[in-house]
Amino acid sequence: MIKHRRTTKETDIAIELDMTRRAPARLDTGLPFFNHILTAMAFHGGFQLEIDAKGDIEVDPHHLVEDCGLVLGKALELFRQETGGIARYGEARIPMDDALSEAVVDACGRPYLVYHASLPQTHAGNFDLSLLREFWLGLAMAGKMNLHLHVRYAENAHHAVEALFKAAGRALAQAYRPINGTEEDMSTKGKI
Repeated sequence: MIKHRRTTKETDIAIELDMTRRAPARLDTGLPFFNHILTAMAFHGGFQLEIDAKGDIEVDPHHLVEDCGLVLGKALELFRQETGGIARYGEARIPMDDALSEAVVDACGRPYLVYHASLPQTHAGNFDLSLLREFWLGLAMAGKMNLHLHVRYAENAHHAVEALFKAAGRALAQAYRPINGTEEDMSTKGKI
């Protein structure tokens, strides 16, 4: 179980993450749609995720969404460091009605984000979907991973985003699956 907390003048975010244990997600971000898609990610990834996030969402949810990505990414990096050997790579494609989304992960220690999500609507309910790029960027940078995310096509932005979070959950679960070995076994360089 990894526990991590980040507190700034704008946000206070605490996370508990266990990539080896399935459990119902417990999320309180103050943003119902964000809770919904994070729950989908943890459920379909088969890992335990608890987030208690408070922030200046009355100003703009941007800080809270971005910082949740940073905290989750850091928790994943701490898991990788504590575990030693992980599978490193993961990928998944998930359809949801009219939408098809894909996530590919390399937990390689070199952060990079490719995010292609031309969404047909700008909001899901009152949640600004443009904020999700900031979440994924924070996750990739703090998690020190290559993260490639693609919405292949969609007529409904809610479907596209939910499929993307489900795909990311599955890809992260594959990449962070513990294996018998060490970091030396994860790269021809002998070190991540």
